[in-house]
Amino acid sequence: MDWDKLRIFHAVADAGSLTHAGDKLNLSQSAVSRQVRGLEEQLNTNLFHRHARGLILTEQGELLFDATRAMSKRLDAASARIRDSEEEVFGELRVTTTTGFGTLWLAPRLSKLYDKYPDLKVDLMLEERVLDLPMREADVAIRFKEPSQADLVRKRLMTVRMALFASPEYLAEHGAPETMEDMENHRLICQSTSSAQVGAGLNLTQQLMMYDIKSLLTVNNYFGVLQGVLNHLGVGALPDYLIQDFPDLVRVLPHSASAEVPVFLAYPEELRQSQRVAAFKDFVQDEIITYRRQRKEG
Repeated sequence: MDWDKLRIFHAVADAGSLTHAGDKLNLSQSAVSRQVRGLEEQLNTNLFHRHARGLILTEQGELLFDATRAMSKRLDAASARIRDSEEEVFGELRVTTTTGFGTLWLAPRLSKLYDKYPDLKVDLMLEERVLDLPMREADVAIRFKEPSQADLVRKRLMTVRMALFASPEYLAEHGAPETMEDMENHRLICQSTSSAQVGAGLNLTQQLMMYDIKSLLTVNNYFGVLQGVLNHLGVGALPDYLIQDFPDLVRVLPHSASAEVPVFLAYPEELRQSQRVAAFKDFVQDEIITYRRQRKEG
C-alpha cells in the first residue's frame, strides 16, 4: 500500500472531515479527496460513508483505521526513542494515573521535575481507565495494582491505605467517633460506590454503609472528598498519603483502615532507554523516599 495515502486516510478518519484533515496536513480538500479515492480504488472498497455532516467509517474503514492507529503509535514510539538524548531531557512525556493521586500527590510535586528539566513537556492524563501502554496511549503509568502485561517494565513504589480523616474544627464541634457504630452520629464523606475507585476504597465505603449513616456526602473523586473534609463537613474516607501535605488532618478510627494497596510505576519495554522516562522515574522515586522518611519522622 502507498504509505502517503495511508497517512492521509488516517488523518481523515481521525478528523472525520476532508477539510479538517487538509488543514492539519496543509493540503487542499481536493488533494485529500483524491488520495482517499485512490486508496479506495486500490483496495476496491469504500472506506467512508459520505453525507452532508461529514464522513463516517465503513466496516472496512474501521479495520484499516485500527491498523493505521497502531502504526501511528509505533511510529511515535520510534520517534520518541530517536529524539531521546543521552545527556539531555526534553520533549513530551505522557503520564497517566488516577484523578486522586495525580491531583493530590503528583501534580503539586511536578515543580521539582521542571526545575531540573525546564524543557520537559509533561502531558498529565488523569482518569480511572487503565490506558494501554504497549499501544502507546501513554508513556508512563502510576497504577494502584500490578500491571498485567508482560512487555512492561514495572517498579513497586509504595503502599497506600484508605482511612478516615476529619478536620480539628469538625472534631471540636462534633467529637471524635470511637467505634464504627459512632459513625451513625457523623456525616460521612466518601466516593460513591458507583464511582471508579480502587477496590480497597470501595470495600471500606461499603463497610461503613452497613451502619445507619444518617448524613452522607458522596463525590466521584478523592479531591472532592478532601475539600469536604477541609471545610469541616464531616469524616472523610481518603488515602493516607495525604497526611504528608495536609498534616492538620486528624486520623479517626485508626484500626478501621483498608487493606494495603500497592502502587506501581510502569512503562513499555521499548522505552527502557528513554531519558525522559528515566528522569521521571528518578523524580518519583526520590519523592517517595522523602514521603517515607517524613512518615517515619511523623
